[in-house]
Amino acid sequence: MKTFKQIYREAENKISGVAAAPGINIAPAYLFTKEKLDINDGGIANIDEALKNLDEAIDKSKKELNKIFSLAKETMESVRAAIFEAQMMILDDPILIGNIKKRIAQEKKLPEFIVNSEISRYQDIMRTSSVTYMKERAHDIDDIKNRIIRNLLKKRWQSKITESVIVIAESISPSDAILFSRRDVKGFITDHGGLTSHAAIVSRSLNIPAVVGTHNATNRIKDGEIIIVDGFHGYIIINPTDEQIKFFENKLKRLQELQRDLLELKNKPAVTIDKHEIHLSANVDVSGEIDVVVTNDAKGIGLYRTEQLIDEYNEIPTEEEQTRIYTNLAARIYPETLTVRAFDVGGDKVKVLDYIEPNPFLGMRGIRVLLDNVGLFKAQARAILKASENGNIQFMLPMITTISEIIEAKKIFESCKKELADNKIHYDKNIKLGIMIEVPSAAVMAFEFARLVDFVSIGTNDLIQYMFAVDRGNDLVADLYQEFNPALIRTMKHIISESKRAGKPVSLCGEMAADTLAIPLLVGIGLDQLSISPATIPYAKRIIRAMNYQSCCKLAEGCMQCDTQEEVINKIEKFFKDNLITRTRNII
Repeated sequence: MKTFKQIYREAENKISGVAAAPGINIAPAYLFTKEKLDINDGGIANIDEALKNLDEAIDKSKKELNKIFSLAKETMESVRAAIFEAQMMILDDPILIGNIKKRIAQEKKLPEFIVNSEISRYQDIMRTSSVTYMKERAHDIDDIKNRIIRNLLKKRWQSKITESVIVIAESISPSDAILFSRRDVKGFITDHGGLTSHAAIVSRSLNIPAVVGTHNATNRIKDGEIIIVDGFHGYIIINPTDEQIKFFENKLKRLQELQRDLLELKNKPAVTIDKHEIHLSANVDVSGEIDVVVTNDAKGIGLYRTEQLIDEYNEIPTEEEQTRIYTNLAARIYPETLTVRAFDVGGDKVKVLDYIEPNPFLGMRGIRVLLDNVGLFKAQARAILKASENGNIQFMLPMITTISEIIEAKKIFESCKKELADNKIHYDKNIKLGIMIEVPSAAVMAFEFARLVDFVSIGTNDLIQYMFAVDRGNDLVADLYQEFNPALIRTMKHIISESKRAGKPVSLCGEMAADTLAIPLLVGIGLDQLSISPATIPYAKRIIRAMNYQSCCKLAEGCMQCDTQEEVINKIEKFFKDNLITRTRNII
């Protein structure tokens, strides 16, 4: 039977994009185009009446968002539903609303024109940002702007969906996603957007397959055409052939069977046939995902991305708020370990400080930001220490590039311990401090770096980016972002061997571990702990329990002798076939 790789290689009727929410569905396309709002710059005769109309439109927008917020809380985690709370806060922003009212009074233009002009000005600034996160938020603000204008014009949002369809749109706002989900939508496909867009987050929470960032789906797909959306691999098939329909129907059936089989693995260890155990922990973006972590039997949290808290709170949470969050998380997973990564901000991630940089990826990122803002760093360190009393929290530093960064960070961490001790505040005296290895300089000197800390974690996302000088968000060089390149495999093997030589445990917490094709290779090069997305854990466990550790070691040796990524992938696929292991890429 053909593989996904063969199906997509042969398909001329496909579109590729970003796999934003896992799942596969087959359904008719519904081309969703938002009604073009007629905005003109006509003058007004009565300023008071215009301001009254604006207030009424804002009040109506708030009520609509409140209703959507209530619907969201019924269908997704409260933390992710808070996206809509954040939108409501924009409607209460005194500066934004004040500027709009001021311009209406001064320019004597229709309120819908001023609303469009003023909010668009903010969007333009965000769209020109080099930070992906900021660009995504510009799309979300569209929803607020259009909602106010629509209410000023006394128009209503209408959905013509009456049956199961896959929605195709230039972009989909979070509120669109919630409203569509109540009409049995089978998938979302957009021209714009990425993994960090709120629509993508909502899709994942609602378990609706989504492929975003296709650039041209709305031009290529016609209303009513049968399409296949593959949110695992990031592809859409238009007007599928009989062979393609049969292939994906079989995959859907297999997926349902696989999900039933995985229930039997709950509470069983991830141990190979020859009794080599792999520790499977979870990557967590938002605290609402903790239920999935517990449900999927993860052995703790190997990476808690605290920068996402800034997104959730729309500001840096206070030391007290952080203490409460870390304490609750640690309690939920006790006695397993919670690894909290210090705020990893800058570059393509959350931006909280006003650094003006021509190239943020090579500028103020991770530990550099923390050491430049000691108050921010110490507040988080103290919060983690105060939450560590039960002894199951460890602290991890991101983007370490030099020995001096480790030394300086350790001094600050020790000063925080002394502050708490002086104030008779209890904390875990044996709390562990670790580092992420994500850049070549840290990889080369892994032994020296590992000697200074308690544990090491390999971050493949950035390591690949910096090793191959490739922007992972740039479509033009996407083929150079190679998870299976022999250079990367040899580098990871070096990191693992040198860290263990220093007597320190080493894990991997990048997206590479979520690709189940990589699991035998990662185990074979010496990793005993993988931190992956919670939903992937049962599938990884299934593969590990079906393979032989010694065979994995031989596979890894062979892969390190290869010259190209293609050779490595072929070797791994042969390994799966020879060992009769059903490979599941991501979830399928």
